Amino acid sequence: MEQVIEKTGETIKKSPATDSEVVIEIRHVKKAFGSKVVLSDINMDLHRGENLVVLGKSGQGKSVNIKLMVGLLKQDDGSLKIFGKEVSELNEDELKALRIRVGFLFQSGALYDSMSVRENLEFPLTRVLLLRDKNEIQTRVEEILESVGLLDAIDKMPSDLSGGMRKRIGLARTLILKPEIMLYDEPTTGLDPITSREISELILAMQKKYHISSVIITHDMACAKITADRVVVMNEGKFVAEGDYETLEASDDDLVKHFFK
Repeated sequence: MEQVIEKTGETIKKSPATDSEVVIEIRHVKKAFGSKVVLSDINMDLHRGENLVVLGKSGQGKSVNIKLMVGLLKQDDGSLKIFGKEVSELNEDELKALRIRVGFLFQSGALYDSMSVRENLEFPLTRVLLLRDKNEIQTRVEEILESVGLLDAIDKMPSDLSGGMRKRIGLARTLILKPEIMLYDEPTTGLDPITSREISELILAMQKKYHISSVIITHDMACAKITADRVVVMNEGKFVAEGDYETLEASDDDLVKHFFK
């Protein structure tokens, strides 16, 4: 993958996190469904505390890539390690443990419509972490709701919430397990520009508050600009350009320029 990183004299401008521990390491990963090749040669590192934004046209395999990271799919070839362990070699118990450390925010937010906000947030605490102390559960629910600015919605049903509020609650339900890595699949899709900006700023705030490393798939360039420490561009199953937002925005490459029009 060609790096597009601006040089100033002899100093290379990097993401602040690029010298830190690598928490996700992907080398030459390939994935096909029948005769359709989706990922042809993926190479990627995610550093601790870094927000990495992935850009690419629809159908390029961006979502497939993050599903590989949590073991929802298995690659056909190559290596994908998280915290130094090959994900495709983990057994079911090891995958469950990994999914506590790696949170996945789906496009829809994936709330349980029959449960109140409180019950949605209690569910992973009681079913995944097996917590039983009611005071601890209540404290953690209220703390995370306060972090996303929706403590007053604690007893509402998902049907009573706006799209932006549902997205915030979905994020809260994922963060309540205190993951070290977050995977965001189009976190601002379907939201108006003001709400999209609020969600983008919330992603940034959660990164700083909880020291989270994130992979953010988005078509929303405003979201990319707000959240990204580093951006990679995917085309034909590969990452073809990499750099900070400002450097890629100034690129002369036609494919890269397409995203920054």
